[in-house]
Amino acid sequence: MGDPTGTPDRGESLWDGWDSEFVTSWWVEGFTEGADAEYAEQILPMAAQHLAGATSVLDVGCGEGQVSRLAAAVPGVQRVVGADPTSAQLRVAAGRGTSVAYTRAAADALPFPQGAFDTVVACLVFEHIDDVDVAIAEVGRVLAPGGRFLFFLNHPLLQTPGSGWIDDRILDEQYWRIGPYLTEDTTLEQVDNGVWIPFIHRPLSRYVNALVTAGLLITRMEEPAPPPGFLERAHEYAEAATIPRLLFIRAEKVGGASR
Repeated sequence: MGDPTGTPDRGESLWDGWDSEFVTSWWVEGFTEGADAEYAEQILPMAAQHLAGATSVLDVGCGEGQVSRLAAAVPGVQRVVGADPTSAQLRVAAGRGTSVAYTRAAADALPFPQGAFDTVVACLVFEHIDDVDVAIAEVGRVLAPGGRFLFFLNHPLLQTPGSGWIDDRILDEQYWRIGPYLTEDTTLEQVDNGVWIPFIHRPLSRYVNALVTAGLLITRMEEPAPPPGFLERAHEYAEAATIPRLLFIRAEKVGGASR
């Protein structure tokens, strides 16, 4: 990423910004170690629930490793590997200890043999990946038959760019507008002062069909309401209490008994 106070060069790859020390510090301070209500109250408890029974876990797009550390603490888990293409995030992860093994690798080129893990988790990662079909195929390849994929996404429908509450004073009603849902698009969003994050919107069918092609059978889907800690941040957030921000999919590798 370039000047942290200005707009980054749009010619940079999607991961350049994530690999800057500036963005890494912003992420670590704002979203890890209990700083973010959505992670602390919702994402991490859901991940822990669905990690139960796992023995070998790959965390794709692990960043600074909070999901990897969670997996390492689950009873029965013997091996956890965190993979991420950003060296700045991985340096933080390594400094935070635990028995997790970290490696620098992109989701569309995982350096592991076929069937190496019984569980793969990806938390709010695939919205930032160009070659999503290849990346999901890689998840299917490294999963053992009967293994599980725990897939967390920003909700592709209700969090489509351009969505939000509309206060229609003419009709005297309020409603949640959905943006151009069927249009696949990459946007560069300013999420904080000097922090620009690339986001790729895709319809849910794109992800589902990629899972099917990779031999991954969807066994559960959840659309949880935003957690209390998030809604308490600002008065206007309470109006969106019925609009999920998160989509969770659990899929299992065809070819063996599910866990």
